[in-house]
Amino acid sequence: MTPALFDIALTAFVTLFVIIDPLGLLPIFIGLTQGSNAAHKRRMALKGTLIGGCILVFFALFGDRFLDLLGVSLSAFRISGGVMLFIIALEMVFDKRTQRREHNAGELKGAKKTHEDISVFPLAIPLISGPGAIASVMLLMSANKNDLLAQGVVFAVLAGVLGLCLILFLLAGRLEKLVGDTITHVISRVLGIVLAALAVQYILDGLKIGLLG
Repeated sequence: MTPALFDIALTAFVTLFVIIDPLGLLPIFIGLTQGSNAAHKRRMALKGTLIGGCILVFFALFGDRFLDLLGVSLSAFRISGGVMLFIIALEMVFDKRTQRREHNAGELKGAKKTHEDISVFPLAIPLISGPGAIASVMLLMSANKNDLLAQGVVFAVLAGVLGLCLILFLLAGRLEKLVGDTITHVISRVLGIVLAALAVQYILDGLKIGLLG
């Protein structure tokens, strides 16, 4: 792999890993499937990851055309995406994101008898393929729109992050006792700081394209 492709892969991995947040999703998945048998947990893990991945691939391939139909410029989407990612980063640093997820998980758990299938909502949407993840894959693809090899690297990284999500979900029963609140909070805050820097870079790139384009 050339240095340029390595940089693309590293940027894509950091962005998608922070946004999709497999480690942060693990305790939520455990809470949503608490009391379910092993077969149901496996089915939810496979189905949720597959649906979330399909949504992200769709927007990675056709998101720019969708924006054209809406009359939204790429620079505007970069800026709005950067702002949205920055808000998510602030929530991660100040632990608001985890609190909201736990609150939503508690509500769904209370309605578990009528909402046993959590694969589509909230697992696939919005936990895996939320607005931040959709914006990220579109921005990563648009930044390499003239390089098919670079786009292939982005897809490979996306598949890797989704694969990590699936592995963690499948191992949820075993990992439940190993993942503590303190470790999760530390990781979330560090990743939040990294995400904030990436979000600012998205905004700066959008302004540069808008002013120079």
